[in-house]
Amino acid sequence: MTATGTPLTATHAPQTLLRLPLWWRLAMADLRSSLGNFTVFIGCIALGVMVITSVGALSDALRAGLAAQGRSLLGGDMTFSRVHVRASSDERTRLALEGTLSETATLRTMARRTDGSEQALAELKAVDANYPLVGAVKLDGAPSLKAAIQSSQTAAVEPLLLERLNLKIGDALTIGETTVTIAAKLMAEPDGIADRSTFGPRILISTQTLEKTGLDQPGSLIRWRYAVTQSNDIATREQLKAARVKVRSDLPQSGYTSADRFDPSPQLTRTLERLRQFLTLIGLTSLLVGGVGVANAVATFIDKRRKVIAIMKSLGAPGHVIRAIFLTQILCVASIGIAIGLIAGTLAPLLVAALAGDKLPFELRFQISAASIATAVLYGLLVALLFTLWPLGRAERIPPSVLFRDDVSGDSTRPKPVIIAATVLTAVLLLAFTVLSSDARLIALSFCAGLTVIFIVFAGVGRLIPKLARRLPRSTTPEIALAIGSIGAPGGLASSVLLSLGLGLSLLVAVSLVDASLVRELTGRLPQKAPAYFVLDISKAELPAFQALVEKDLPGSTLETAPMLRGRMVAIKGTPVEQIKVGLEAAWVLTGDRGLTFAPSIPHGSDLIEGEWWPPGYQGDPLVSFEVELAKKLGVSIGDTVTVNVLGRNLTARVANLRRVEWDNLSLNFVMVFSPNTLQAAPYKLLATITLPPSASLDQEVALAKSIGKAFPSVTPIRVKDAIAQFNTILEKVLTAVRIAGSVTLVSGALVLAGALATAQRRRILDAVILKAIGVTRRRILTSHLVEYGLLALIAAMIALGLGSLAAWITVNQVMNISFAFSWSAVAQALGIAFALVALFGGVGTLAVLRAPAVPYLKSE
Repeated sequence: MTATGTPLTATHAPQTLLRLPLWWRLAMADLRSSLGNFTVFIGCIALGVMVITSVGALSDALRAGLAAQGRSLLGGDMTFSRVHVRASSDERTRLALEGTLSETATLRTMARRTDGSEQALAELKAVDANYPLVGAVKLDGAPSLKAAIQSSQTAAVEPLLLERLNLKIGDALTIGETTVTIAAKLMAEPDGIADRSTFGPRILISTQTLEKTGLDQPGSLIRWRYAVTQSNDIATREQLKAARVKVRSDLPQSGYTSADRFDPSPQLTRTLERLRQFLTLIGLTSLLVGGVGVANAVATFIDKRRKVIAIMKSLGAPGHVIRAIFLTQILCVASIGIAIGLIAGTLAPLLVAALAGDKLPFELRFQISAASIATAVLYGLLVALLFTLWPLGRAERIPPSVLFRDDVSGDSTRPKPVIIAATVLTAVLLLAFTVLSSDARLIALSFCAGLTVIFIVFAGVGRLIPKLARRLPRSTTPEIALAIGSIGAPGGLASSVLLSLGLGLSLLVAVSLVDASLVRELTGRLPQKAPAYFVLDISKAELPAFQALVEKDLPGSTLETAPMLRGRMVAIKGTPVEQIKVGLEAAWVLTGDRGLTFAPSIPHGSDLIEGEWWPPGYQGDPLVSFEVELAKKLGVSIGDTVTVNVLGRNLTARVANLRRVEWDNLSLNFVMVFSPNTLQAAPYKLLATITLPPSASLDQEVALAKSIGKAFPSVTPIRVKDAIAQFNTILEKVLTAVRIAGSVTLVSGALVLAGALATAQRRRILDAVILKAIGVTRRRILTSHLVEYGLLALIAAMIALGLGSLAAWITVNQVMNISFAFSWSAVAQALGIAFALVALFGGVGTLAVLRAPAVPYLKSE
């Protein structure tokens, strides 16, 4: 009761309702009874948002897990590593000021049975007594790491290598110039992510044993790594970064690459970020395909409200009120779809952890950032607005007299300029957000441009096909005549079917053709002209004997050699590489160490593009030849300086010329080739390729590798075909993942297709009723529908095949610089998926049409 005795419910409740705008009350009242009309709308938005959210959530969970376990994954709070050169006593003293120090060394080598009957490529890791500083090594067969490797001439070996060489615990294994006893199986190492490559199974030994192998020689490709742990682990990211910078400042010529526990594997972090960006683009594609379903759902909903709109306009309702009512409803429905997508997407890390958590190298930590949520919400809202503003604007412009008539001709009223401007602005915002939120902005822009072209093509074809169908001469076959008539009728399915299927099919065709081209390149053309072996770590003194052995075992073989060192690029034109921002396609050159060489003449497989090669016997200032494409991406031109750290010393050279390199012939080529006077005095090893004569058999090839292993234990031959097969296996997994991600787009297309068929169902039932009334059989009606769906599926598949082939050709021929290979399996895949989806949804819709009773529909008309 108030002071006047009036009940609160009698006065204040109505006043509260009156405060709400009229358009809001009307929108909410109508939405309560019409929410079921937006099933496809909600499904399309939810699916796309789910993909984007799940990508963000999984990326956040991986990053959180990486950060939470960074100390054990890295093996310390900080690490400092470089190739070739072990830390000097002064450097070790400086590094030890940061905390407890542990030294490890990793390299590739051949592990052999003592009888020489079998050998396999392996990764050798030598560790000191302090290893591991954090975490624990898991062994089978030994009580501790000290018991397994710190005694003389013993090792812990991964089970895979034991299987390959048919060895067991207690057997002997030859490494380099010494023999070790297998004391345990190596099951896991704590710093495996940060200190692991992919060349073979791991062998773990002590640094004392490494010295006995003879593999630690000047110029050998050994990566020395120094892990540091502090007395506590509460140092912040900024403090550890400052400590790393201070070490580099105190040791300016050391050339160490550093990392800390907040980012224990920068390469893995970059890979995760690129994967997140790529899958986000896939999710956006799914959203845009679903946008067609959104537009159809909105248009259908408005069509069902034509008389309501007409009454409102007749009673004086202004256009902006009508627009506000429907826009409010659409935004509420979009919010429901976004909420469903967010909930489903955030469960992705839990699903991955449950299904494959034991296969991951570290534990996922469930965490999703506000940025990931905001990204998914923004994408969902922008796509919903992009596809709803236009039909809403058209409804606002249609006069009441038209709204009261049946729509049989397909209205083409344009929205007001303000709606057109809002639609364009939404598209621009969507494009800008997509590009600016990606590190690979050129790729994101190209992706968006490609999607736009495909949308325009399929939208144009969707308008053209009905016009062509109306102009075709009438077929004498009733079923075909009915099918073509349905395609040409107003409000037909051509536009929806083509748009819904086209984009997903185009993506799958492109991936299939890229896959086919790469497989043919890797398994077909390359091995025919490529060397049989790459051989590492040949010393200058061993070269004559090595050449003699190859010629003796396989006469007619071609041996090509080049000096090789590893060095890290530290500056370009005097600017430290840490301050240089380049695209992802060139960033790899600036991270980690690169292979370096020197040559008196232009290497085989290179063409001089600009500048001049140094003269024979050149003894002037250091010069370098740079690969032309990377030079352009890095902004390097003739006369610029490049600084690299080699063997712990900074070396600055002037760019004398630019070369184009034929990388695919697998010749000995490098990004940077220096003048001989720059590096020939340094301790280096030779890299070689062995190209066998065409008549060489597999047995002879294997026998040559065994002979090399016995005669030169410190030399590592790598079979090219095995390396290509390993790469091909990885590539196939990547392409399979792309296909799975791309199939989400087809799921969106299927939703759109189902919605389009449901929308057209009332008209089709009426047509069927009339046809049955005049004596047309159910079989002919069913056949006409199947012919219609089959024609539309065929058109969608053929156009997708053309666009997908074009995209694959651009990717393969222009980006990868390899030959394009057409695959008929891609054609069959596109046709099969198109016909299957259309037959599935079309068949269900046709059955509903044929089962519909005639009387209610005839009465209603």
